[in-house]
Amino acid sequence: MTERIVVVGAALLDAGRLLAARRSAPPELAGRWELPGGKVEEGEAPEAALMRELREELGVEAETVERVPGEWPLRPPYVLQVWTARLCPGSAAPEPLQDHDALRWLTPTEIWDVDWLDQDVPAVRKTLPKLTTGAH
Repeated sequence: MTERIVVVGAALLDAGRLLAARRSAPPELAGRWELPGGKVEEGEAPEAALMRELREELGVEAETVERVPGEWPLRPPYVLQVWTARLCPGSAAPEPLQDHDALRWLTPTEIWDVDWLDQDVPAVRKTLPKLTTGAH
């Protein structure tokens, strides 16, 4: 059996909004939107990988909240797992530092205004109820 490599994605929530990041690379993904994140390094916990990736890609300090149920196949051997996350108090605002050229905070009514990567759609769908709960 081939080894699976976990890719973590962050459903970064703030004030009832979800952060979407537009890919700038690789060319076949450029211009489409995703939940920011990246590969889990060997020996690294998925939650730790997610916090590291958010620091590297967006320049933010964030904490994971809970795992979004399910996982989604990417190009073998990769699988996507998603956690909801929130910015830590005092964190800088997210900036597109690497792999992305734009960021958008989306409200529930705007969530489908962007062209999500196919593999992120089910995770975004599962995250949507979290935007409406507790949002004022």
